[in-house]
Amino acid sequence: MKIAVIGAGWAGLSAAIYLQRSGHQPVVFEAARTLGGRARSVQSPPLNATIDNGQHILLGAYTETWALMRELQIPLESRLQRLRLSLQAADGSFRLKAALLPAPLHLLGGILVARGLSVTERVRLITLMQNLRDRGWVVPASATVGDWLRAGRQSDSVVRRFWRPLCLATLNTPIEQACAQLLANVLRDSLGGARGACDIMLPRVRLSELWPTRAAEKLDLRYGQAVRHLNRLSTHVEVEGERFDAALIATNAPSALRLLKHDAPSSAGDAYLTQLAALRYNPIVTVTLELERAWKPPAPMLMLYDYPEKCQFGQWLFDGSVAENPSKKIPGPGPTRTNPRIEGQRSMLTVVISDARSLEQHAQADIVAGILEQMREQIQGFPALPPVRGHATIIEKRATFAATPDLARPENATPWPRVWIAGDYTDTGYPAVLEGAVRSGKRAAELIAAYFS
Repeated sequence: MKIAVIGAGWAGLSAAIYLQRSGHQPVVFEAARTLGGRARSVQSPPLNATIDNGQHILLGAYTETWALMRELQIPLESRLQRLRLSLQAADGSFRLKAALLPAPLHLLGGILVARGLSVTERVRLITLMQNLRDRGWVVPASATVGDWLRAGRQSDSVVRRFWRPLCLATLNTPIEQACAQLLANVLRDSLGGARGACDIMLPRVRLSELWPTRAAEKLDLRYGQAVRHLNRLSTHVEVEGERFDAALIATNAPSALRLLKHDAPSSAGDAYLTQLAALRYNPIVTVTLELERAWKPPAPMLMLYDYPEKCQFGQWLFDGSVAENPSKKIPGPGPTRTNPRIEGQRSMLTVVISDARSLEQHAQADIVAGILEQMREQIQGFPALPPVRGHATIIEKRATFAATPDLARPENATPWPRVWIAGDYTDTGYPAVLEGAVRSGKRAAELIAAYFS
């Protein structure tokens, strides 16, 4: 069957690959000129370099993402740096690193020797995690992360140093609003899995090169073609006047809502559209800094303590240096974009700010200045930060849906025959992470294949 896939993010591309493997003919429409959706590489004029739209962390537990990369014959070790789970504050006040022990002793051992925790805090953290495991990774219904942590008698210090950074990085939602069950689902698959499941996987390449470019080589992909009209008929679907046997909408939720709301009204259709319209979003801000000379942070990923009252908003600091190939083409149509610097000579840092709603009232220059002061104050036991040559700020206003309790998320199957949707906002059981997007795409492809079998 000829299937229109609208959107070339991680959900749309994964769906297209699995549809193709099932013997169908996916045609992918992408309004932008690059691949990856919100997890893409972009050209930054201020830095004259290719940078990523956000620093995305992947976990060893992301089984569907790794299966997809193997499907595309991409060796993981060449594209990803695998790190044992380690949460380390830049100022040295806290460090928790998984022990080299079989699961679940790897987490227990890490907590027992963690820096910055009292004996009472260690005991309560271990007890909370063991109780969660004993309850089958199920928390009280409608509980927020804050509710769950108070019930588990977690101290303010442990919340500040461990749970708040973990919750923001995973759900992009503050602990007093975040759904505890969604966090528990991620903990189940990572900390509750085999030892390698909680490993942190950091891309060695730019995001679009991680696997989307390989997928694009195998697909009929139409860049720069925004889909504004989808006409569903009894025997087929028309996308911009072209006939298809079915359509998969793999855009963000607002775009999916615009494409679907013109269909004939029905109670099921209205309920589905209401779910899409009810989703709310939290932004993520990424600041990329280019240093005047080579400098490596103490670890590839460091926690920063934020102090919004001092305009110090940074939460995570990453070594953002990726060797730049001066002749490397950014995925997509158009001429090759060159980098005048010699490969490997650029030293980059990336600072990520989740749930960045409070930044809207601040000028970008003030945000960058505050982050630089924050880094100079907090990075301890290492040579001083070199001067900054340049910087770029990316604000993703709809980075993720707000992961609140009792949120009704849409299913992949819509009430309209021959139309499905995919995206990390669908009911995957995961928050809006890359693994959720891949799972959603695969599930939608399976439903389409079953429909036509």
